[in-house]
Parts: sequence; structure tokens; C-alpha cells
Amino acid sequence: MNEKYYQTLKSAETEDWLDLHVIRPFCYYCAVFFAKFDIHPNTVTIWSMVIGAASAFFFAQGSFHYGDNFSGNTTLGLVYNIIAIFLLMWADILDCTDGQLARMTGKKSRMGRILDGVAGFAWFIPIYVLLTYRFYLHHDWEFSWLGIENNEQNTLIATAIVFGLGLISGIAGLAGQQRLADYYIQVHLFFLKGEKGSELDNSVRQQEIYDQMGKDVSAVERYFQKSYISYTQKQEKATPQFQRLLAALREKYGSLDNIPADIRKEFHDYSLPVIKWNGLLTFNFREFWLFLFCLLDVPAALFVWEIVGMGLLCLYVNKRHEAFCKKMADKL
Repeated sequence: MNEKYYQTLKSAETEDWLDLHVIRPFCYYCAVFFAKFDIHPNTVTIWSMVIGAASAFFFAQGSFHYGDNFSGNTTLGLVYNIIAIFLLMWADILDCTDGQLARMTGKKSRMGRILDGVAGFAWFIPIYVLLTYRFYLHHDWEFSWLGIENNEQNTLIATAIVFGLGLISGIAGLAGQQRLADYYIQVHLFFLKGEKGSELDNSVRQQEIYDQMGKDVSAVERYFQKSYISYTQKQEKATPQFQRLLAALREKYGSLDNIPADIRKEFHDYSLPVIKWNGLLTFNFREFWLFLFCLLDVPAALFVWEIVGMGLLCLYVNKRHEAFCKKMADKL
């Protein structure tokens, strides 16, 4: 790819192989197309939210074993799931395109940054809810494996448990893990490129922006900004040693803009291996498991995997990142 393509990326270092060599190049040409028609990046983000949410209807259908919800046709059930996969991949492409389009055209905005963070939740809330409904309709395999009698009472109890797992998976799993993954990417970019090359935000500044909003600001924008304050607060709460390192750097150098090059390089060298693991918390790896469990007709297993498998991965990334931040803060 040419230099113009690389200029639309946050950084090649923070992209996984599939993104860098397959998805992002395709998104670049999509961004070029949208730029020709002066389509705003926020419009592309909203399209991605609608298309991703629409995939939930198709994910709600049984696949090759149970068939669709209307006729029980196994071929049609599989087709519905493939349509769902296509729609979610399309939504992901648009979600990647909006950032590249914003960097290409210079149409970056605070609302765009907030919307980009919201997009994934707009997809997965309806998907997770309808996967729970799918389990309610289709659970013969799971009951057989666990030796549970398949009656209405047990179905309602099991569905309530799956719904609870979905809540944990969505709130602590999807939301918490991707929130932390996004933060670590912005942190890495901050030490690599400085403030202008990253989108590293903090809750104090976001609260100031909210407090300064005039009466002419729409209720929708106020709501998103208020939500973003909470988003950044949770990122900071999950990274106490990094916050301690930032405080130590401010105290020693007066401003984060004055951090010496050798300190930036040290942080970068510690951070780069962690970023590779961090990439597994982002969407590409996560959607693989969603597609797999839905095609295998055991979508409830996704919630268990999100909580246990992805949870352990997130814990590893967090502990490793916090450990080197503590080491650097102690030296200062």
C-alpha cells in the first residue's frame, strides 16, 4: 500500500495482521469513495451501528442443527447465520472506515470519537439479547449434555441463567475488555506520537467539556458526552499504576509534552509486546468466536468464553501493563 494509506492509520504497530494487510486496505478504498461524495465520517459510523444491530435478527435463528425459527429448515437456518456474519463484517468494515475517512479528510470531532466507541455496543446489545432468545427456543443439545429434563420450567430457569451470563459477558466482558483495549492503544500512541497523534482522553477534561456546553447543545450530544465521562473514568479506574506514572511524569517534567525521548522509548519498548496481546481483545478475534459458536448452534457458550477465556486474557494484559508502569513510576 502507498504512503497515503498509512497516513489514514492510527499506527501500523497497533493493528493486527488481518487488519493491517486485509481489512484496513479495503477500508482505505471505501474511505476514498466516501470522500469523493463528501460523506461525513459520523454518517458512516451511524450506518455501521444500524447494519450491525440488524445482524441480531439473523443471529437469533438456529443454524445447521435446529434450523430457522419459522420453519425449522436447517439449510435456511445456516443461511440466516451466514447473512448475520456478512452484516456484522460489513458493519465492522464501516466502523474501521470512519476513522480512516476522518484522518483522510481532517473531519475529526469529539462526537465522532464518542460515536466510534458506542458503535460496538449498538451491535452487541441486540445481538446478545436475541442470542438469549435463541437459546430459549433451541437448547436440546445443552440440556442433553447436562442431563437436564427439557420442560418449560427448566427452560425458563436455564434461559434466566443464560441471560445473566449474557449480562456479565456484555458488561464485564465485551464492554470492560474493549474499553481497556481501546485505552491501551491510545496510551501506546500517546508515547509513540505524542498528544496530537493519539486520542488519549481523561475524565477531568471530559467533565470540563460537559460543564462548558451551552444551552444550544442538543440533548443527544449532552447524553453522549456524559456517557463518555463515565467511559474514561472506568478506563482510569482499571489502570491505577498507569495513572500514577502519568502523575509522576507531570510532577517531574511539568507537562506531558516535555517527556524526554528516552522515557518515551522505554515506555514504547515495554508496551509494544503487550499491544500484540491487547489486539486479541479487539473485534477481529472476538467476532471469530461469535461466528464459531453460532454456526455450531451453541451460542450460549459464547457468554462463557467471553467471561472465562477472554476475561483471563484481559487480566493478563492488564496485569502486565500495570507491572511495567509501576516499574517506571518507581524509578521516577
